[in-house]
Amino acid sequence: MNEALPKKSELTESVREIRSSRRRRMARSFRRNWQYYLFIAPTLLLFIVFHYLPMYGIQIAFRNFSPALGIWGSKWIGLDNFMRFFESFYFWRLLKNTLLINVTQLFLFPFPIILALSLNEVQNLYFKKTVQTVTYAPYFLSTVVFVSMILSFLDPKSGMINRLIQIFGGTAKNFMADPDAFIPIYVLTGSWKTLGWSSIIYIGSLAGVDPSLHEAARIDGASRMQRIWHINLPWLAPTIVILFILQLGSMMSVGYERIYLMQNSLNQPGSDVISTYVYRVGLIQAQYGLSTAVGLFNSLINMILLLLANTLSRRLTETSLW
Repeated sequence: MNEALPKKSELTESVREIRSSRRRRMARSFRRNWQYYLFIAPTLLLFIVFHYLPMYGIQIAFRNFSPALGIWGSKWIGLDNFMRFFESFYFWRLLKNTLLINVTQLFLFPFPIILALSLNEVQNLYFKKTVQTVTYAPYFLSTVVFVSMILSFLDPKSGMINRLIQIFGGTAKNFMADPDAFIPIYVLTGSWKTLGWSSIIYIGSLAGVDPSLHEAARIDGASRMQRIWHINLPWLAPTIVILFILQLGSMMSVGYERIYLMQNSLNQPGSDVISTYVYRVGLIQAQYGLSTAVGLFNSLINMILLLLANTLSRRLTETSLW
């Protein structure tokens, strides 16, 4: 019975032959498709240089980093930087504000879908192009200009919003000094800025709907709303699921630029988020180890949320990123 089993040397030789055959196939594929490999080379190089090589610096999160000593020369302190963050006064406030902003943004997720479905039904091309231009325009404003417009609109003395409030008998209010008003202002203005741009992918997807489906539905007496509900929405469903998974995967990420420009000492209890804390601690206070630890914690939570959302979507809808 033992004699029937292949010897170790035979197995090793078989593995070598398989590996050699695989290398030959890869070499033939490269020679046959070298133009395609050359075409994707800049993208691969970009990811390697700017995404993978910087991961070497993650170990700063576990060290008492000093630029003079370098990464390897700095003392290894394990999870001390993480514990400093978890035990700090700011931890729960940062976590609450970050989650509140992202959860609130989830409630506005359907608006680009509604805009895309509405524009898809418009027959007047001039009106359609005008609406698209008006809704796309805010996205191309720089963050500094956009925040300046918000501060101008909300100015307690001369702002358009307070003028309207006074016209209707109300009292002017300094919105940017109210911590409770910061998150609604941030989310609503952000939705205004990205609404049109976010709808582009849905409009592009709707362009692929077979017109014969709508024609058949009209013949059967289906109303416009019925056609949207039973034809357009099912067509958009995979796109909606993918984009929703991506948004869930960035639940702990809020860009610091706009928040930092809108932030002041009065509204900071309601505006301070993890990204602004990392900027303040890392670049202003030069606590590189602590800021790296906070950023790593944020990225790990995002990765876990992305994996959970993708797995849940694959089981419930059979649509997923992978």
